[in-house]
Amino acid sequence: MAGPSPSAEPSKPATPAPAPRIAVEPPSFDFGKALPQKALTREFNILNFGDQDLVIENVATSCGCTAVLLDPARKVVKAGGRTPLRVTLTTSATPGRMSKTVLVRSNDPERPSLEIKLQATVVAESR
Repeated sequence: MAGPSPSAEPSKPATPAPAPRIAVEPPSFDFGKALPQKALTREFNILNFGDQDLVIENVATSCGCTAVLLDPARKVVKAGGRTPLRVTLTTSATPGRMSKTVLVRSNDPERPSLEIKLQATVVAESR
């Protein structure tokens, strides 16, 4: 019976290929309590902790109540670099908990989609 023969060379751990690696600071944000129909803004940092350029291909929001601002000139993040992403969440007209997401698509082969979670609790205005 001929089976696979063991290799004469000891196996070496594979060296990861050079690639971009995406992360975001902070990974999520809770705005806390807010009044109805208020625009709440937070700046996030998109980080590239890889060793190749990170290309931000698309940024999408889960609803029309969330807007993002990313400078088109900063869609390429050098290795070890960062770029700001400004997110504005407009609270709903009715009291209650809100949970929304921002999806960042990039050329990171291990994590092509990165989700940023946003939350807020809308409270009624006191009269």
